[in-house]
Amino acid sequence: MKITISAVLLTMMFAGADAQSLKSPDGKFEMNFQLKNGIPFYNLKYNGSTVIEDSKLGLRLFKDTSVTFASEIAKTEDAKFDLNNDFVKTSEKRDSKNETWQPVLGEKKNYINHYNELAVTLNQKSTDRSVVVKFRLFNDGLGFRYEFPQQKNLNYFVIREEDTEFDFLTDMKAWWMVADYDSQEYKYQETNISEIPQKWDKAFDSNASQKLIKNAVQSPLMLKKNGKEPLYINIAEAAVLNYAASHLEVDAQNFKFKTHLTADRQGAKGYIQTPSVTPWRTIIVSPKAEELMDSKMLFNLNEPTKYTDTSYIKPTKYMGVWWEMIIGKAQWAYSTADNVHLGVTDFSKLTPNGKHGANNTKVKEYIDFAAENGFQGLLIEGWNVGWEDWFGHSKEYVFDFLTPYPDFDIKMLNEYAQSKGLKLIMHHETSGSATNYERWADQAFQMMNKYGYTSVKTGYVGDIIPRGEHHYSQWTINHYYRIVEKANDYKIMVNSHESVRPGGESRTYPNYISAEAARGTEYEAFAGNNPDHQTILPFTRWMGGSMDYTPGIFQTKLDYYFPGDQRFVKTTLTKQLALYVTMYMPLQMAADLPENYKKHMDAFQFIKDVAADWDDTKILSAEPGDYVITARKAKGTENWFVGGITDENKRDYTVGFSFLDKGKKYEAIIYEDGKDADYIDNPQSYNIYKKQINSKSKINFKMARSGGFAISIKPVK
Repeated sequence: MKITISAVLLTMMFAGADAQSLKSPDGKFEMNFQLKNGIPFYNLKYNGSTVIEDSKLGLRLFKDTSVTFASEIAKTEDAKFDLNNDFVKTSEKRDSKNETWQPVLGEKKNYINHYNELAVTLNQKSTDRSVVVKFRLFNDGLGFRYEFPQQKNLNYFVIREEDTEFDFLTDMKAWWMVADYDSQEYKYQETNISEIPQKWDKAFDSNASQKLIKNAVQSPLMLKKNGKEPLYINIAEAAVLNYAASHLEVDAQNFKFKTHLTADRQGAKGYIQTPSVTPWRTIIVSPKAEELMDSKMLFNLNEPTKYTDTSYIKPTKYMGVWWEMIIGKAQWAYSTADNVHLGVTDFSKLTPNGKHGANNTKVKEYIDFAAENGFQGLLIEGWNVGWEDWFGHSKEYVFDFLTPYPDFDIKMLNEYAQSKGLKLIMHHETSGSATNYERWADQAFQMMNKYGYTSVKTGYVGDIIPRGEHHYSQWTINHYYRIVEKANDYKIMVNSHESVRPGGESRTYPNYISAEAARGTEYEAFAGNNPDHQTILPFTRWMGGSMDYTPGIFQTKLDYYFPGDQRFVKTTLTKQLALYVTMYMPLQMAADLPENYKKHMDAFQFIKDVAADWDDTKILSAEPGDYVITARKAKGTENWFVGGITDENKRDYTVGFSFLDKGKKYEAIIYEDGKDADYIDNPQSYNIYKKQINSKSKINFKMARSGGFAISIKPVK
């Protein structure tokens, strides 16, 4: 434990005139704010014990709005422009709210938004500039942000850095991944805070676009204080709008983290015009992992939607011509050419490569299988011209999002799909060329309306264009939401890949139905995911919104397609089923090939049955990095689904069904690992049986290594 100021002195300091306290509605949390020699600090306590000790607040600014190259190199004289010192408190305002609201799509029918609020207005004497620090204290933790009123001396400014700190008393266990301006697709590490720097250099692999931040980690960050009174702590951010996404610099010796915003090529981290606000910095705290995972604070800190019509936003279960390209069985590109010019190249005269996945025959086969099995959508990647040289050339005009390849009849396929009650899902890969996508978006969405597409998967593989921007810089964040707002104009749902991870913004933009923004199933065919990966994501990436994880792989060994291939999906088949419950996905993919599902239609039944939108969610048991057991009630029904997953260790778990209505009988269909199941040696071993249960029933499961179980429950009528 590091040396800290004595409790007596701390009490005396907070007795000063510049100290303000705020308590959570249930009284368990207390936040204290204070100016020390004009510098703002806050701390946070839970049940009287310090969670965050005195931590600085503030921002550093550039001299003016004319930022030039190398101006990110700070000079001593630049400090006078900063908003982090010489403050006096001029006013404070308190408020509270206790409301219940309904997400358009969500893990529960009702979300409770209950907090007490303190807004402190600070004036910087030397410059006569004012900033408001607003705190909201919930029963599950703290959210706070900076607000900049329009004023004479602060109309326009450029952020050099935000220096919000999170200072902990002790070394704690951390589940972290390396920070990067362009990717969140890394494996999670499990170490103490003090060990992060020594592990950092070996904690990443290569990525299509990469700008690493030395000795910094991604947000959300999951922490655990061990001991007699354990605490689970999550640091994240909410409502990241018109602002750069943040990362966390690590001071490993002092167990401290500091915000690090994503920069543009000039080193600027935010161009601000007042009035303006920053994203909320969030600290979720609970003695129980299950309660922390169940928090909806990030959503509560976002504004209600202003959309007047959300009727087109629906949960969607889909399949896709996708996995066979990921594993290398098919290709996105149509021809053997390696240099094409849109509007000039005649693709009908190019030599086909013979492996193009998005062809009429194959797509119709997928349509038939998906429609027969009750799916609502089918994604087809590689349908449009331009894939021959789409990546790695910094090519701005890379796709037009309108022109299909010669072997893809867009009109015929849409009519064929709709005749079977299925809608095709559009794919718009941008290759990171955001400027090109904005140029074509209206025409692309108009074509989607013409053919009846209601959702689009966007992609941002590669470096962002405009060159010098990053995936999480302010300009690109704004781009994502310009596309989302434009999609709403055309009544289209958006599922973005390689974009920023969500911070509850789906409350405001409910057509932003899902995102990737983490290492998904595709990495099982690349560098691999560890068996504990899916047990960490619900505590990190999922805290602010749905992920398109694309589970459902039944043929986990790739040597099935390519003899001698050592790649494999590091789960049992039953764990793949369980992911549909432990991971919230209103856009829910069955990612494997139809041929593999046809061999296991008894197990595939669970994917057909499981819901994608929910009235209630119960986290039955969870421990980050070890296991997650979740029960969910399907929207508008009395049906429940339960999923359980484990890491690389075998694990026993007994499910109790006290969440069911008392006095009612239910039929449960149980999907479990077989007695000889193992994610390496025998991943396709499973057992399925039926059992009548009630609220007093218990069922014991023996999960294999990286295995799991799934249960489908319906009332007996």
